[in-house]
Amino acid sequence: MLMQYAVATPLRADDMTITKSKLPITILAGLSLVGGLAGCNATVAEDPAPPAPPVETEPDAGGDAGASGSYADGTYSAAGEYQAPSGTETVDVTVTLAAGVITEVTVVGESEDAQARGYQERFSSGIGAVVVSKGIDEIQVDKVGGSSLTGAGFNTAIEAIKAEAAS
Repeated sequence: MLMQYAVATPLRADDMTITKSKLPITILAGLSLVGGLAGCNATVAEDPAPPAPPVETEPDAGGDAGASGSYADGTYSAAGEYQAPSGTETVDVTVTLAAGVITEVTVVGESEDAQARGYQERFSSGIGAVVVSKGIDEIQVDKVGGSSLTGAGFNTAIEAIKAEAAS
């Protein structure tokens, strides 16, 4: 049985000339293809919606700085639950109110899951900078200290505290 093999090397000098003359065309064709495909995947960045203007609250007749409700001064505590990958988690929130303004806050996590506990600790260490000196009606936290889920439990506890302080 006779087998034939194709050889990629030129056999004559004039074959080399033909190969060299096709090289630039091959390169240009390849670059055109790459450029064309890159253009197909291009996305047009849309202008993001302008941010909503900040909501300002007027002091009420009682002179509350930043609080729209009427709350009794004092220290209040409540627990707030939220859903995490580890299951239902709880944070205990304690705030001190003066004229409807949070003057002090403490958050203690109760998680037995190490990852959830770490997020709760980061949340606890950063929440004071977010809510202290703000009216209790002004706050609605989301992500604090890298924790995006703990805020839901905090917000639930704040709603309970507002109800207790309003009575």
